Amino acid sequence: MNLLDVVNADHANAKVKNLPDFKSGDTIAVHAKITEGAKSRIQIFEGVCIAIKEKGQMSGHFRVRKVSGGYGVERVFPFHSPNVEKVEIVQRGKARKSKLYYLRERSGKSARIAIDYDRKDA
Repeated sequence: MNLLDVVNADHANAKVKNLPDFKSGDTIAVHAKITEGAKSRIQIFEGVCIAIKEKGQMSGHFRVRKVSGGYGVERVFPFHSPNVEKVEIVQRGKARKSKLYYLRERSGKSARIAIDYDRKDA
C-alpha cells in the first residue's frame, strides 16, 4: 500500500456506499450541507444530472443542472465530499448520451428529457 492509497482511505466518505444508482438524465435532489458563519443547514439542490465522472473513484464527481429564475445553474458535487448528505432520485430519465451538455443551449420544451418507465427503482 503506497502513500496515495493511505491518503485516499483517510479522506474517503462512508456515505458514498449509500448513494443510489443514478445515471445521466435522471432528476435528482442533492441534500448539501451549507455553512453560513457559525451555523450550518441542509439545502436541497434539485435538477437534472448532466454528467458523471469516475463514479467509484476518489476524484469522481457528478454535475447537476437546474433553471432558477430563468437562469441555468450548475453545481458539481464530488462523490466523497463531506458536504453531500444524501441523494434522492426524483425521476428517472431516458438519455442516450452520458454527457448532456447540449441542455445548456436549450430552453423550454426542447430541454426536457423523457421519463424512463422501464428502468426499475433500485
